[in-house]
Amino acid sequence: MEPELVALSEALGAACRERGLLVATAESCTGGWAAQVITHTAGSSAWFERGFVTYTNAAKTDMLGVRMDTITQFGAVSLETAGEMAQGALANSRASIALAITGIAGPTGGSPDKPVGTVCFGWCIKAQDGKMKPSCQRRLFSGDRESIRRQSVLHALSGLLERIT
Repeated sequence: MEPELVALSEALGAACRERGLLVATAESCTGGWAAQVITHTAGSSAWFERGFVTYTNAAKTDMLGVRMDTITQFGAVSLETAGEMAQGALANSRASIALAITGIAGPTGGSPDKPVGTVCFGWCIKAQDGKMKPSCQRRLFSGDRESIRRQSVLHALSGLLERIT
């Protein structure tokens, strides 16, 4: 695995262990790559609870509770869907913090409003009172499918680390 991804996983693990946090992931276009990076680090079972790969709309609704109305109104690749994915990862796990990734990695599937490389992210931390308000971002990455997916994993994990620290 690339040194940059290894270092990010190790930093994330140290931050989670220090704060007693468990992580869950909800991934679409990255197909579990973020979870793979996390679990590359030995001892990650102390801070990684589970990962959801929800590639289809049905999987997003069935596994994470994303509302079909959200997908219909805003699309599978939207801030709204990413936010609900992150909330769903928390609601369906024992994790205290979650990330979500949904996007268009290409080479096809883009549109004028959402070209190839459009990726939406959601991060959510479970508050003491049980509330889960997601923080979401949309990014446009360039490159081929692999490059877009890699940039997405880096951004998602970096964003999670920022929110923890």
